[in-house]
Amino acid sequence: MKTNKIVLGILAHVDSGKTTLAESMLYLSGSIRKFGRVDHKDAFFDYNALERARGITIFSKQAQFCLCDKEICLLDTPGHVDFSAEMERTLQVLDYAVLVISAADGVQGHTLTLWQLLKRYQIPTFLFINKMDRNDVDKVRILGELQKKLDTCCVDFSVRKREQTGFLESLAVCSEEALEGFLECGRIPDAQIIKMVENRQVFPCFFGSALKQEGIREFLDGMDDYMEPKDYPDVFSARVFKIARDEQNNRLTYLKITGGILRTKDFLGVQEKADQIRIYAGNQYVTVSEAMAGTVCAVTGLSNTFSGEGLGALAGNQIPLLEPVLNYVIEVPQDCNIHDFYLKMSSLCEEYPELDVVWNEKLGQIQVKVMGAVQLEVLKHIIYERFGISVTFGMGNIVYKETIAAPIVGIGHFEPLKHYAEVHLLLEPLERGSGLEFAADCSEAVLDKNWQRLILTHLEEKKHVGVLTGSEITDMRITLIAGRAHQKHTEGGDFRQATYRAVRQGLKSAQSVLLEPFYAFRLEVPLECVGRAISDIQKRNGSFEGPVMEQGRGVITGRAPVALLQDYQLEVVSYSKGLGLLSCSMCGYDLCHNEEEIIRTIGYDSENDSDNPTGSIFCAHGAGYYVYWNQVLDYAHVDNERAKKEPNIDPNSQIRKGNSSAFGDLVIAQEEIDAIFEQTFGSAKKKRNHWGKRIAAPVDGHYKGMEPAGSYKGEQEYLLVDGYNIIFAWEELRSLSEINIDSARDKLMDILCNYQGYKNVELILVFDAYKVHGGQGTAFDYHNIHVVYTKEAETADQYIEKFAHDAGRKYRVTVATSDRLEQMIVWGAGAKRLSAQGLREEIVQINKEIKEYLERIK
Repeated sequence: MKTNKIVLGILAHVDSGKTTLAESMLYLSGSIRKFGRVDHKDAFFDYNALERARGITIFSKQAQFCLCDKEICLLDTPGHVDFSAEMERTLQVLDYAVLVISAADGVQGHTLTLWQLLKRYQIPTFLFINKMDRNDVDKVRILGELQKKLDTCCVDFSVRKREQTGFLESLAVCSEEALEGFLECGRIPDAQIIKMVENRQVFPCFFGSALKQEGIREFLDGMDDYMEPKDYPDVFSARVFKIARDEQNNRLTYLKITGGILRTKDFLGVQEKADQIRIYAGNQYVTVSEAMAGTVCAVTGLSNTFSGEGLGALAGNQIPLLEPVLNYVIEVPQDCNIHDFYLKMSSLCEEYPELDVVWNEKLGQIQVKVMGAVQLEVLKHIIYERFGISVTFGMGNIVYKETIAAPIVGIGHFEPLKHYAEVHLLLEPLERGSGLEFAADCSEAVLDKNWQRLILTHLEEKKHVGVLTGSEITDMRITLIAGRAHQKHTEGGDFRQATYRAVRQGLKSAQSVLLEPFYAFRLEVPLECVGRAISDIQKRNGSFEGPVMEQGRGVITGRAPVALLQDYQLEVVSYSKGLGLLSCSMCGYDLCHNEEEIIRTIGYDSENDSDNPTGSIFCAHGAGYYVYWNQVLDYAHVDNERAKKEPNIDPNSQIRKGNSSAFGDLVIAQEEIDAIFEQTFGSAKKKRNHWGKRIAAPVDGHYKGMEPAGSYKGEQEYLLVDGYNIIFAWEELRSLSEINIDSARDKLMDILCNYQGYKNVELILVFDAYKVHGGQGTAFDYHNIHVVYTKEAETADQYIEKFAHDAGRKYRVTVATSDRLEQMIVWGAGAKRLSAQGLREEIVQINKEIKEYLERIK
């Protein structure tokens, strides 16, 4: 599909004149009638009150203008380093980019970060060197700096008409094909130059002053000559790059259509329609009935979309490179319900996913990640404006990460009764900044392809944490190398558990290392302060190149840990008497300079992290038992030579060794089981029976530990029902669910309402909703019972186990489920168990008693 649309983004280090350049381009192209200025607070793009007050761009915005027969959608992005995540989201949809550089400041730290991002996303780039009207700038020097620090193929296009021979010679050395053509016929066709720009073989440079509108017309003509609209497929596809809300609180999904046509009322995603298609220009918009490929638009009516998502034929999601490095605790007023506020902050994460809002249950705190102090102030303003709540922030902490130093094999096994899965993963370290990579190197003869795909899905769906500080892991390739499933007993959730445990077991076996974020810095100070500056950088564990002289000032560039450099600007201002300037930008993660101190301060205990177990579950004599991580290799069922090469076994371990595949005389001592329960759930006051032995039934027909709900007097009682477990365990509900699952849920709720009315217990019915993307979880009352749908990535089992752990010591808690592993865990937490069949029999008996009572009172 051929179009005339081009999406052009404009990027820069803060205060380089980016918004002024955008204003000039719109004004000279006839898109706006008045030339506004940032310092006059009337710029077309800076219409937000917060942006006008600060004089910087905070949110990305769009406008439209024409270059001859080309329709240009101009996207203005934030230049401040604290809002880099907003800028990076915009890069996902750009056809071309303009990188603005201040002639007075040259290539700064954040400029290099932008250049690397443009390279990562492979975006053809034009450079505009602004503020050339100043007396102290040298065009030749600046062009040399660009070629040295950015790319040797930065070519001055402003001389292409005046000095054509010199221009063509500079252009020819950027491409072998162009050089051959130039040597043969002494010219390079425009069509070839267009291809060179598109393939990032050359980077056109233009010079001028945006404020005085000098060189802007020539710049526009150059872009018109050397930009070419893309060809798009006929099948609909789109990329989401931003989520926002308008003044009426309507949810807006900003996307670029990358194929076909989008029409109003078209279905996007699961049962969601595009209600309205808006084309924005600043804070104004027009609605259209359809949008062609190449269009950037905002769509209403979509509630489950997220930034980076591919729609239609565009598969896969874009993962951002830039991440916040500071973690803060949000402190809310005393009269504010912190749980309601957490839900509001979670909704704000749709618009600003880099915030990564987390509820720390152990500390009872809401934690948020930010890029820096300016973003923190802006976030405070947004929260007050959106929710009317005035918040403060506690002391900030550094966001650490973990990786491994050498390859290791991790094994995870999950085999409670009637469940089975085993996974072997090879964990290998990668270069810094590589992130996580997942792959499979396992024969289908060993493990079916469907199970392999499921394991890779489970690897990608979760943020795996390390074992040193509980920080997120990174810079690793995790490869599936072996596994095993059971033809009858394996379910999808079994491989989830086995996969998670394999990662944790591998991390425990490996030599883990702690990583901290680093800043790339540029420090300018008077010559008399250079010695002090070098000394300070060395004290802060920084590395740097030798100081250079620029215009009578000393300039030091290098890198240093964020933890030691984040407050250094105030010190620079003090000792340089206001003449020093420090600019910083993120340059990734590297080895932590004080690893032992940080590990000791955080005090993370990987063995007591119940959400991320390091051991595995095996089965013997009809019951599951826990095997510590350093013994899993001895018990593993799959014979894996690569795993045996690694010394995973701790010789000092007190756990009894054995061969679980034999199932012969293997019995885990009760003291060890009690130790596991006490370590995971705390000490239990109630006496437990030995596993692996049959429990005798007393006279009343109920098994010990499986008393019916409502059989105790004088204490508050809770009955938790695993909804889907019951539905699929009862024949009539299972048959109904095959026709309509909603009807089966409704019928179960009605049955339990009747049951609760007779038993008078607090009844909580829990349903899984862990596969619902972006689900925050819901809870509501249905007549006289409570109904809970879990949040994304949380199963009903997890919810019930957590409730049993928290309330099992204080109240009478009974859990109705036939999941043996869940029964075992809640039993360890002090709760009672009731099987699905036992609940059914009790309900039948109650209905019989109710019927007899009604007949009697007639």
